[in-house]
Amino acid sequence: MFKFIPAIDRYIFKLVIVPMLGVFALAASLLLLEKMLRLFDFVATEGGPVGIVFKMLASLFPEYASLAIPLGLLLGVLLAFRKLATSSELDIFRAVGLSYTRLLRIPFILTGVLMAANVALVFYVQPVARYTYAQLEYQLRSGALGASIKVGEFTTLKDRMALRIEESADQGRQLKGIFARVANTKGEVLSISAREGNFLATKDSPDTIILRLTDGTIVQDTGGDTQTPRVLSFTRHDLPIDLPKIEEFRGRGDAEREYILPELLRIGWSAETTETKRDASQASFNYRLVEVVMMIMMPLLAVALAIPPKRSTSALGVFVAIVMVVSYHKVNQYGEDVAALGRIDPIIALWGPFVVFAAIILWMYYRVAFVPGGQAIGALETAASKIGKRVSKIFGRKKRGLETAPAE
Repeated sequence: MFKFIPAIDRYIFKLVIVPMLGVFALAASLLLLEKMLRLFDFVATEGGPVGIVFKMLASLFPEYASLAIPLGLLLGVLLAFRKLATSSELDIFRAVGLSYTRLLRIPFILTGVLMAANVALVFYVQPVARYTYAQLEYQLRSGALGASIKVGEFTTLKDRMALRIEESADQGRQLKGIFARVANTKGEVLSISAREGNFLATKDSPDTIILRLTDGTIVQDTGGDTQTPRVLSFTRHDLPIDLPKIEEFRGRGDAEREYILPELLRIGWSAETTETKRDASQASFNYRLVEVVMMIMMPLLAVALAIPPKRSTSALGVFVAIVMVVSYHKVNQYGEDVAALGRIDPIIALWGPFVVFAAIILWMYYRVAFVPGGQAIGALETAASKIGKRVSKIFGRKKRGLETAPAE
């Protein structure tokens, strides 16, 4: 199949795809690792199982992927064309009549594929994943995921039982130094102490578990003033514990970020919807759409910043590209927040910055592609070169001074 694709397109595809996938993997991994540290601390504090961390990270992956895809596309194309420029291959392509528009054929095809993937992410996968993450967090806080009883502290269950465990071993399967104080419906109070114990599940009632105690005593206080409490010793005793009932988690759609595309369109443009909810839905829809549409400008921005001045290997364009994309993303987030509050129309708040940013990119691309010797960031390149030379001179003088200084 690939033999029908021109050799130049196959070559550019190889140059683009490797750094693009590398940047995507690196960006997504860094975002997940930063969040994973917080999740481990949160899960440990709540006493939940370690495996839930990876489920929560999987729910966050679509959100981070939607951020990493445009960045990977931008840097993939930028690094590919920078390699062509610094190795003089770009000059050869231009000399044989290949324009920048022709060379960008494969990058734009990749952009179309990634835009389709990003549409699926931000309008369908991401809202459901966000709801799943909120659901897991709720279940973890409420104890529905089997959060363990904290060792060394009194835990109140059903307002009729107080339980304290001195030591836990084998990941909570083996308990030692157990004390329980239970009040029954007859007004009696049982004080139970045991050397060891472990929790067992019941088949008949999923809302009840059994705490099997080994080698202990039971002190039964009937509540009367004259009766002496009864003391019983046991080798094994089963203590039923009713699990607290957990309220059902809310339905999806508590926030606009959890709505999929058909729901956003229905709520945002419905006359029956309140003005506040309509503004928030329209802001969310335009924010997601403008983030996807901006990807079509990434190849042009990448080419404009990829080509350094002649006889230069400056990587200033890579830094400027990252700053521009991150800044634009933050401006869009601010625009969404302001539009959701109803202070400004979503079209102005989100599409206004898009028009300005797109105009800047088109101008930068025109300077590189159609102006002989033109540079998109020529002034920045010149300033950076002068600063670099001055810094080199300063450090060079210091180094020569240290070399010529007489030894004491």
